[in-house]
Amino acid sequence: MSQYYLAVDIGASSGRHILGRVEDGKLQLEEVYRFENGMKERNGHLCWDTEHLFASILEGMRRCKELGKIPVSMGIDTWGVDFVLLDGEDRVIGDTVGYRDHRTDGMDEKVSEYISPDELYRRTGIQKQIFNTVYQLMAIREQAPEQLERAECLLMMPDYFHYLLTGKKACEYTEATTGQLINPYTKDWDRELIRQLGYPEHIFQTLVKAGTVLGNLSEEVQAQVGFDCEVTLPATHDTGSAVLAVPALEDDFLYISSGTWSLMGTERREPDCSLASMRANFTNEGGIEYRVRYLKNIMGLWMIQSIRHELDDRYSFAQLCDLAEEAKDFPSRMDVNDIRFLSPDNMTEAVQGYCREKGDPIPQTPGELATVVYQSLADCYAQTAKEIEQLTGKTYSCIHIVGGGANAAYLNQLTADRSGKTVYAGPTEGTAIGNLAAQMLAQEVFWTVDEARECIFHSFPIKKYGSRSEQ
Repeated sequence: MSQYYLAVDIGASSGRHILGRVEDGKLQLEEVYRFENGMKERNGHLCWDTEHLFASILEGMRRCKELGKIPVSMGIDTWGVDFVLLDGEDRVIGDTVGYRDHRTDGMDEKVSEYISPDELYRRTGIQKQIFNTVYQLMAIREQAPEQLERAECLLMMPDYFHYLLTGKKACEYTEATTGQLINPYTKDWDRELIRQLGYPEHIFQTLVKAGTVLGNLSEEVQAQVGFDCEVTLPATHDTGSAVLAVPALEDDFLYISSGTWSLMGTERREPDCSLASMRANFTNEGGIEYRVRYLKNIMGLWMIQSIRHELDDRYSFAQLCDLAEEAKDFPSRMDVNDIRFLSPDNMTEAVQGYCREKGDPIPQTPGELATVVYQSLADCYAQTAKEIEQLTGKTYSCIHIVGGGANAAYLNQLTADRSGKTVYAGPTEGTAIGNLAAQMLAQEVFWTVDEARECIFHSFPIKKYGSRSEQ
């Protein structure tokens, strides 16, 4: 009988429990539980409800017990950069503020008083994003210094949930790298940088690599869910898991982990912390087996998700794609990475305001709004592909798209057309699949990353889009 593995994949708007097993040489998935997530305003800040999230994690595990499908291993992945501070009695200090909150406004200038942006990139190789952990900690130091004074431990979001499951504290490498405080060459905290910025050095826990077996469920958790299993750390940053799930049979490939964010890049063995890389705004995040996720953060389908909500969710994502294609001749384009699109009060108004400022036609209908976003995203993907080729000195023939955005047929075809490359779309459950694959690598179900990716390639439908510009 096949053994079950449990991936708990928590995104910015929802989380789900996915059971996986290998049967007849193919990876089989079963979603057993889904729950809501989202930042809520609390004490003037946008915050995560960690109590709700952990209660949901336990509820999904109980569902496995009810189904009689007990996993031998489980692991959790989440988004990056956000963290929890614990005091000496392991109590959470303050609210768990999320990355879209405005508390970090101006903190890049404050950090630059201690270290220049060029030197910070040379030391960490991480793309500047105003919400990175390095800036969030500076916001706490400036706005609530008593919290840092009380803190005895910092755990990134998935690390915190793994701690609640096992009672063991550790920081997984791929997630930690997103914070801009890791040396990509030593694969450890840059403690000199941490001291330089005035952050308490003792709160940073031991770093461990993806695939580490952290331990078993605590007795308290066992009593609540009705079983015991090992907790194996996947690449706990969701993009790290998604990249592991890229079904590439070639050595050199481009990928887009397409969801709320679009993370576009390639996989490298060594980081590039050069000035040219920094100016192109690329990042060197950690991946499976200490590989480097050399990529650029692109605003992604967050924009479409927001517009859809502002239309009272009257349209499905597939319908918005169809409407966008009908309005394909609408001419306006925008820089999807403009900071105004990170956390606007109203995305529709933000898009219209951008076009107004440029003197371009202002989109009014759902189709016009959607086509401006999708075509602007495709333009950005094509430009990013060119930048990667220039920086790596390599030519890539294809782009693999994994995650929910693999279902956006209109965007996928635009991406093929604008880039001149073949696009392979799928699997859509990339993050959960990568989470499961990391656990299976640790348990020696797969012996190598290449073997895992080949299994993924043969297990799920992959749709091919050819460039019409070559036809």
